[in-house]
Amino acid sequence: MPRSDRAAWLVVLAGVVAALQVGKLPPALPALQADLDLSLVQSGFMLSMVQLAGVLLAVFMGLLADGMGLKRSMLCGLVLLALASAAGSLATSPWVLLALRASEGLGFLLVALPAPALIRRLVPAHKLSGMLGVWGAYMPTGTALALLVGPMFIPAWGWPRWWGLFALLAVGMALWLARAVPPDPVCVPALAGNTPSMLRRLSETLSARGPWLVALTFAMYSGQWLAVVGFLPSIYAATGVSGAALGGLTALAAAVNMLGNLASGRLLQRGWAPAQSITLGFAAMALGSTLAFAAFTDGLPWLRYVGVLVFSGVGGLVPGTLFSLAVRLAPGEQHVATTVGWVQQLSALGQFVGPPVVGWVAAQVGGWQLTPVVSLACCVCGVALAWGAGGELKRRA
Repeated sequence: MPRSDRAAWLVVLAGVVAALQVGKLPPALPALQADLDLSLVQSGFMLSMVQLAGVLLAVFMGLLADGMGLKRSMLCGLVLLALASAAGSLATSPWVLLALRASEGLGFLLVALPAPALIRRLVPAHKLSGMLGVWGAYMPTGTALALLVGPMFIPAWGWPRWWGLFALLAVGMALWLARAVPPDPVCVPALAGNTPSMLRRLSETLSARGPWLVALTFAMYSGQWLAVVGFLPSIYAATGVSGAALGGLTALAAAVNMLGNLASGRLLQRGWAPAQSITLGFAAMALGSTLAFAAFTDGLPWLRYVGVLVFSGVGGLVPGTLFSLAVRLAPGEQHVATTVGWVQQLSALGQFVGPPVVGWVAAQVGGWQLTPVVSLACCVCGVALAWGAGGELKRRA
């Protein structure tokens, strides 16, 4: 394997390490509630704090990453994740842990936002779509690993060592990345005379049509994905599933999303139009949510779980394709991380809005049977936006 390809795979691995930091919390919540007297409200804030950074700051963090250098940004993010996780292992107050969780959100953005642009720099053009499809699987990979390992690790070793383990992983990843990935070009820092100013890059990114179309499409995907996966315990509880089986089923539902992400790169390499892949992904999400929540599958838990797997697995075509579109529709080479930041920001907004909307609809009708209506509305909007993004790509070509 060429050295540049190995470096690109290392960038993906760094993303998985950052995603592990996000996914480490859910399996630790019962222990945190017992040890720190964490309330349900505090638990909810703890879960959402990482996404809050994305909602408020992602585009600006992408702008910062474009200016400081892509590799340098990832290293800073990994170091911040390591420091916050190490400090969190010593926390004795839920409020301290909450503040450190916000710091982890910033570190996560510094790692995740420049990665697609760095992959673009490292791999030849004919391999770019495939590698960006691989990159799209970083989040479900990290989440699934944390959900699988956490329930076994935490009862035996405790949540402070769980936090300490991720601090060591982040440090090791930073050292590996520093050694194996080529340095940033000298002209990248924002002080270089030929680099656009931060405000100019931001204006150029947000005034372009392509980044908006990709970001809004991602919001249509992320909001409903988190809503459906987040309410899985309600489906399982009705079937009497609990304990390790519950964790395994939830982890599998997250893990199959990787397959769709990987397949998206293959389809793009074989000549599929991005809008076609995204349409297939959204169609599967509409079908899957219908099987998972519709009234006619009540009493068929196996069919509902198949629906979840279809929803998450084939739906993974959407983010993998959108990362490729984000790179290709950025206004310029120096705008890629800023564009990905804007995509991440609207994705985080979708994750904030989607679950409450689905929960509100369920509360109004006394059940989950109208959840497919919300999902279908998101899918229709997503398909329309995706075809708009495809048209924009053709115009640019």
